[in-house]
Amino acid sequence: MKVTATDNEMFFIYIDSILRSVTPTCRSRGLQTLGTIFLLTIALVAQDSPVDMAGNQLATEQTPAAATNAEALRKAAQNPIANLISVPVQNNTNFGIGPDDRSQGILNIQPVIPAHLTENWNLISRIITPIIFQPTLSHPVNQGGYGFGDLNPSFFLSPRKPGKIIWGVGPALVLPTATNPVLGQGKWSIGPSVVVLAQPGKWTLGGLVNNVWSFAGQSDRPAVNQMLFQYFINYNLPHGWYITWQPTLTANWEASNGGRWVVPVGGGIGRIMKIGFQPVNLTTQFYGNAVHPPGASPWGMRVQIAFLFPKLTKQQQKMMLEQKLKQMDAEPSQN
Repeated sequence: MKVTATDNEMFFIYIDSILRSVTPTCRSRGLQTLGTIFLLTIALVAQDSPVDMAGNQLATEQTPAAATNAEALRKAAQNPIANLISVPVQNNTNFGIGPDDRSQGILNIQPVIPAHLTENWNLISRIITPIIFQPTLSHPVNQGGYGFGDLNPSFFLSPRKPGKIIWGVGPALVLPTATNPVLGQGKWSIGPSVVVLAQPGKWTLGGLVNNVWSFAGQSDRPAVNQMLFQYFINYNLPHGWYITWQPTLTANWEASNGGRWVVPVGGGIGRIMKIGFQPVNLTTQFYGNAVHPPGASPWGMRVQIAFLFPKLTKQQQKMMLEQKLKQMDAEPSQN
């Protein structure tokens, strides 16, 4: 029996095919429906352990999706600078924009990849690639700009063996990669970024803040001076469930007349579980914007699936292969 690609490789091939299929003719409803239905469907059909055709359980709590300590995996998944490779796919829908109550859709693909620099330091990179539908407010029908937004990479230098307080510091950048002028700022921007958190008991408490300033780009576009602050509070429940508050506050220091701040209030629920042998972190959140610019969205929804790739020992890798072969043998022949 020959296996030509691992599950992880197939996932990245699948993501690549999605990105290659993006065209300017796509519309808001397509983006929102694709992102929301895709993520919600995964959450609904996922099961903790795969079964064979006879209903026999093939994966147990000892198989690779749970091979690492479950509590350690949950804490790592809730730590934005953990020594854990993850690939979050996040769909944001912002409702009620303008006089015709239009909706903006933002699908963020944001892999987090740690690297060992020295015996004492890690470098964690997070690169946010947004795919955006921006409605045109002058048209009541479903029209607007669609495509890639500005790329937003961040890099954090963090101790490999932190104490009770976990922290990271580094640069945040905004690169003018938008495929449509209405989807980006047209400026190169850079600034500092800091994340600090603690994980006492069942809690994860922390915050991330950055501020970027433009230093180059299109001369006819406005200068950039903007802040992002996200605090995160997670309370862990049994069986991988948790309650979460992760609002993202933003401030455009160049704006005035009530257009400077976006201050969301709300939260949601999440679960760390398995889809087959793959550990994932699922969340659904709703936020109302207590403060927002005139005509901007008063509320929104965020749905996310994060694929987690914990490091496995050789014994765990062997166990994973054995379980996969057992599952494949249990499947009916196609001949």
